[in-house]
Amino acid sequence: MSILKRDITKKGKGLSPTFQIRLSPELKAQFEMVASDAGISLGNWLKTLGREELKRLGITPKG
Repeated sequence: MSILKRDITKKGKGLSPTFQIRLSPELKAQFEMVASDAGISLGNWLKTLGREELKRLGITPKG
């Protein structure tokens, strides 16, 4: 499966720190299905979701 959309935020110096989260296998499968339907990776789907929520709260995302 190819990823149709990539995170196009401007790159900084080095890699961003990783963020680990525990999900039930069933919830992760649902997230992966929706991300796949959108043509993006699960990580990018979660970042997009987080950015949209910040905007909804009136906060400008910084990345």
